[in-house]
Amino acid sequence: MSEHLLHEPILDWYDAHARELPWRGPSASAWSVMVSEFMLQQTPVARVLPVHERWLVRWPTAAALATEPAGEAVRAWGRLGYPRRALRLHASAVAIAEQHGGEVPDSYDDLRALPGVGDYTAAAIAVFAHTRRHAVLDTNVRRVLARTLDGVEFPPAAVSTAERLRSTDLLPHDAATAATWSVGLMELGALVCTSQRPRCEDCPVSDQCAWRAGGYPAYDGPVRRGQIWNGTDRQCRGRLLAVVREADGPVPQQQLDAVWPDAGQRTRCLTSLVEDGLVVRTDAGHFALP
Repeated sequence: MSEHLLHEPILDWYDAHARELPWRGPSASAWSVMVSEFMLQQTPVARVLPVHERWLVRWPTAAALATEPAGEAVRAWGRLGYPRRALRLHASAVAIAEQHGGEVPDSYDDLRALPGVGDYTAAAIAVFAHTRRHAVLDTNVRRVLARTLDGVEFPPAAVSTAERLRSTDLLPHDAATAATWSVGLMELGALVCTSQRPRCEDCPVSDQCAWRAGGYPAYDGPVRRGQIWNGTDRQCRGRLLAVVREADGPVPQQQLDAVWPDAGQRTRCLTSLVEDGLVVRTDAGHFALP
């Protein structure tokens, strides 16, 4: 199969089926795109939408966020989960204000140098905010290409050099079209070529899909572990942080003791929140946002 044959059907499908999201389209600021990329990591669009809207109303620019304490970013993050992302976004906003005149940089290298910005996030911001030509390899994109081109249900856990080079070679030559191609692949993976129960009958490239042609062979790689929540340190940390985040002032230890029964786990998780910079211990021995 010639890989370029994927371009037209996927681009046409995206043109007809793209969701209207506030961080897409010509009116979206680079900061809006950046905020969305931080929030969307391991978090569904439906949960991100209201938080993203409130965030942009309060902090329409990186410079606006940079003037606030980091704890306000954690508070505004609410229940999105993985709250260290809020600290990293705040740190990036400070760096943007101090080093880039308050404007989200447009080069991959400058973006990659920001606190908390990894390879994927730097590429995504460069592509979707500034129309640069890079491969954007999120979980959805990698799954669509693994199934369509490699005939396997899921890609390997880590991105390989060969996978990155192939994805770059597959980009349309025109930068704007390449950006649309990348977001189209993402949308196809999110809405049709999903991890569970893919809707192959609605896929614009089902006739070119190697996985479908091979009879949908089952994944035979390393065990893919589902996320467990109840009773985990993540749940405990979330409970403790919620108490601090929603309080009007510093929280005494006994108030935290009341929300998690296992004293050993509670102490371990509270210590980790302090070490991560999400919570600070006051001189009076209470706990507050930074």
